[in-house]
Amino acid sequence: MSASLKGSNSSKFQVSEFILLGFPGIHSWQHWLSLPLALLYLSAIGANILILITICQDPSLQQPMYLFLGILSVVDMGLATTIMPKILALLWFDAKVISLPECFAQIYAIHCFVGMESGIFLCMAFDRYVAICHPLRYPSIVTNSLICRATLFMVLRNGLCVIPVPVLASQRSYCSKNEIDHCLCSNLGVTSLACDDRRPNSICQLVLAWVGMGSDLSLIILSYTLILRSVLRLKSAEAASKALSTCSSHLILILFFYTVVVVISVTHLVETKAPLIPVLLNVLHNIIPPSLNPMVYALRTKELRVGFQKVSGLGLQKK
Repeated sequence: MSASLKGSNSSKFQVSEFILLGFPGIHSWQHWLSLPLALLYLSAIGANILILITICQDPSLQQPMYLFLGILSVVDMGLATTIMPKILALLWFDAKVISLPECFAQIYAIHCFVGMESGIFLCMAFDRYVAICHPLRYPSIVTNSLICRATLFMVLRNGLCVIPVPVLASQRSYCSKNEIDHCLCSNLGVTSLACDDRRPNSICQLVLAWVGMGSDLSLIILSYTLILRSVLRLKSAEAASKALSTCSSHLILILFFYTVVVVISVTHLVETKAPLIPVLLNVLHNIIPPSLNPMVYALRTKELRVGFQKVSGLGLQKK
């Protein structure tokens, strides 16, 4: 066995590192996936940096809706960077070995950033709810102070609440297999190698998902239900269309984000004959949203497109 083992006593061994095998069933040609994945990663980093620069340099975009978008960009870059360098190193340089501390740190970072993304979507839904349902009170409710407090709450909530996931994973006994048929350290993939009972890990992850992301999704659905009810009461069709257009980009991203989360959860619970599907979905869920979010907002938000043009114009003038 390719495992590196160390003896904890004369009769029991503990693996000291894991081996990431990559994408199940396509190991012989998985390196070809590195090109599209690298392009997605570069586009995610480049597009999100451009959004941050545009929001910082254009005073007209320094309002709550775009400030939350800027925070989402930072979270997206963190999520993509948590997994992509290691995946590309595996595909390009066959760097399959990952130490236990590094693996558990990646589990923590993935859960933390995914939870923060869900939380920022909730903040953006609340922002649209106040803007559409209570427009006169909007400036007094959604202030810079509220944005800072909401962001700090999301960071603390997800930074602290997901700690049990890697802690419980690190407490399992890994005494036999150390090869993970995955290209990143997922909690369920890692704990499936444990020699002892992994039910506490599965229960913990399930509870955190329902309490954290489940409550976020419920409040998002409630916000948009109230928004839709308010819009339907508008007498002007033009006003209703304008109100809904400000929410369309957000709804597209939310539908994609939570749909993939549900699909990944179902494929993990149901034993599938194609193990590549959940692994591929898991990777794409961590890299496509960071690439997709800026593009959707850029294509569907006129103010952001104008901001891009202003930033480009300033760059050309300096030259």
